[in-house]
Amino acid sequence: MEGSSRADLFDPATLASMGHIEIVARWVVDGFLTGLHRSPRKGFSVEFAEHRPYQPGDDLRYVDWKIAARADRWVVKQFEEETNLRALLVLDVSPSMDWRGAPTRLTKLAYAERLAAAIALLLLRQRDAVGLVCFDERVRSTLVPKARMTQWRRVVASLERLRDDGADGARQSEAGEALLHAARLVRRPGMVVLISDLLAEVDAVDRAVRALRAAGHDVVALHVLDPAERELAVSGDALFVDPESGLTVSAAVAEVREAYRATVAEALAEWRGIFARAGGRYETVMTDAPFGAALRRAFAARQDIAH
Repeated sequence: MEGSSRADLFDPATLASMGHIEIVARWVVDGFLTGLHRSPRKGFSVEFAEHRPYQPGDDLRYVDWKIAARADRWVVKQFEEETNLRALLVLDVSPSMDWRGAPTRLTKLAYAERLAAAIALLLLRQRDAVGLVCFDERVRSTLVPKARMTQWRRVVASLERLRDDGADGARQSEAGEALLHAARLVRRPGMVVLISDLLAEVDAVDRAVRALRAAGHDVVALHVLDPAERELAVSGDALFVDPESGLTVSAAVAEVREAYRATVAEALAEWRGIFARAGGRYETVMTDAPFGAALRRAFAARQDIAH
């Protein structure tokens, strides 16, 4: 894929309509990796993990010549410590994520699911170990980090089960607890990527991020927002509903628009400050932006950590 034909540059809603999570994530990552130069890894450990297909540039010392002679198939021995890092994706699946400001856009959750799948595939292709934690008011599912490509199927299957998990009714987003749970799954310093709309308790997230950083983990927050959440572009009278608590408030949009925009700007600045002070990374991700934009931010963080 080149230029405008690259899937990572497509409109996300249009792209999502063309296939399931697994297909879209593959298209996005293939497009994203177009033109990137592959850097052969060195320094394999002695703990064998699995075979993988030979790729141009691989060290011929690690080709399994027995398999090549027997099956006419070139594979490379991959070892556990070949991975650059251990990464955990922490995905918010609370009710506020299942919202969109226009029928032409993906919900925040649908966008986040595909983004998480793409990040996982990208990291696995870089030989990193990847795990997944899904949460709302509690942790709903957990995959411990693994570097084998079979982990990709587990990640996709876990994402596809999201709609069937959890109880009905309003559920709060306990991002702080989910982050602390993630910390317990990574035995040595790694990367934790939070994908959430951050409608969560600020102090709990702050404490969790500081604890992660104190343990040596790099923390990346991808704050998922629908454009309507930033601008409040509707007009007339409206009923505002908090999907987390169920609270409803009626108001004339014209009377609250400026105050709303100021409040949103203040909240974003607060989140940015929290992650910056703790030494983490924070990025806003809009659901109408191509997946490649968010993937670039996650990949940049990974490159900085690995090097």
